[in-house]
Amino acid sequence: MAEGMLAGKVALVTGAGRGIGRAIALAMAAEGARLVVNDAGLSLSGEPEDERPADTVVREIRERGGEAVASHESVAEFESAGRIVEAALEAFGRLDVVVNNAGILRDAIFHRMTPEDFRAVIDVHLHGSFHVSRRAAGHFREQGSGAFLHMTSTSGLIGNLGQANYMAAKLAIVGLSKAIALDMARFGVRSNCIAPFAWSRMIAEIPEKPGEEARLANLRRMTPERVAPLAVFLASDAAASITGQIFAMRGTEVFLMSQSRPLRGLHRRGGWTAQALAEEMLPAFAPDFYGLDRSADVFSWPAPE
Repeated sequence: MAEGMLAGKVALVTGAGRGIGRAIALAMAAEGARLVVNDAGLSLSGEPEDERPADTVVREIRERGGEAVASHESVAEFESAGRIVEAALEAFGRLDVVVNNAGILRDAIFHRMTPEDFRAVIDVHLHGSFHVSRRAAGHFREQGSGAFLHMTSTSGLIGNLGQANYMAAKLAIVGLSKAIALDMARFGVRSNCIAPFAWSRMIAEIPEKPGEEARLANLRRMTPERVAPLAVFLASDAAASITGQIFAMRGTEVFLMSQSRPLRGLHRRGGWTAQALAEEMLPAFAPDFYGLDRSADVFSWPAPE
């Protein structure tokens, strides 16, 4: 493992005890990175469990000849996030890559979603991504290099049912990533997002509805290992020119996702009244209005083998 696209680099992956995080940690180790495998060992809804999956992944990496240490801290608090970053510095003396992957899920249709469930998901996904990134930012600035990878979702980029908390967090992470890319470009620091399609315990919790059997069967073929190569590439020096972008990985397909830009414009001398907007703007803009699409509506075709 001494040679590879990430040889000599130290990577920190949150939520790396299972699923996509585990696949990314193993792939980065295989490409020569030394790893901090962070996982608080929570249930899917964010409740404490007795399991310590980070230890299992560390053991796997070491058995394959790599170097790794485990962190069981939560990303949801700024102080504990600092201890995750310190674990990398103490074990390996530096940090080059941060992958913000930790997440929980508390789905509910909007009129039934509790403030507690909304806050819990935001705390892990969005605040967690900020906490770990902010703790690492000073070290990246001092060494004049660093790569952030943040896991977003097409649920946030496009939409999904019963996920107001998750959608809000995942779309906000895109804004966070872009802010980091803008603010830290002068220090040689990059920040990008990945929207992964992969069968994980989050996806497995989605109730199977009549008529969606084929779609879920297709999702089961999209293993977390399919996402890992994109993370490895974006963390490597081969991607040194890439920052502020959003990618999606769907089985054997990779996508560059769009970002918000004006679709149509209309000028009216003297300004607009509400009536003029109804009479002139509405018919001009209506053909370009977005429908209430879900992610599955946009990515409606089966992923190729």
